[in-house]
Amino acid sequence: MAINKETIEHLAELARVKISDKQKEKLAFDLEGILGHFQELTELDTRDVSPVTGGTDLMNVFKDDEENDELLSKGKDAFPEKEKGFLKVPAVFDKSDHE
Repeated sequence: MAINKETIEHLAELARVKISDKQKEKLAFDLEGILGHFQELTELDTRDVSPVTGGTDLMNVFKDDEENDELLSKGKDAFPEKEKGFLKVPAVFDKSDHE
């Protein structure tokens, strides 16, 4: 697959980013190189390679939850307001962003 200016413009539109013509040229060049490396991988003979079904024997270690009065008091200071049993925080998005 050839990466050209139109492909970069389409990707920029999907990502909703603005990029200059110089950046488009560099991105096209870089992506061509990356895809070239993947093409090299498709040419490898992997017939005698066993599939990897796991990475290690490591397991997650979980710790029981414990109440910590110091953290609880800090949390109360950081979130003094509650609404319907939940901590109330300032809005991250304006309603106008979703209209």
